[in-house]
Amino acid sequence: MDASYIEVADVGELAPNQMKAFEVDGKRLLLVLAEDRYYVIDEMCSHEDFSLALGCIKGNKIKCSLHGSFFDLESGEPLDEPADEAICTYEVKVEDNKIWAKIS
Repeated sequence: MDASYIEVADVGELAPNQMKAFEVDGKRLLLVLAEDRYYVIDEMCSHEDFSLALGCIKGNKIKCSLHGSFFDLESGEPLDEPADEAICTYEVKVEDNKIWAKIS
């Protein structure tokens, strides 16, 4: 495994449409399992600095429970108002029953 990847969870740790908050070097992040795929994104909404861990997952999108904006889990792009800035997304690999993320 490339040294720039860090282990964030074991495969099977999350149920479908579940998420897990974690922190790396002061960055608040979320691991999300949606539609049989793992994603790692910034935990905080770009609109109001509110935790997306309090939101819900719909397909390959996550909803901020404060104002209702959805973000694409792959690109981080906001899909509706009031959010107009993307959240950061990170590369994820599954290897040896572990989930790894490249946190830059």
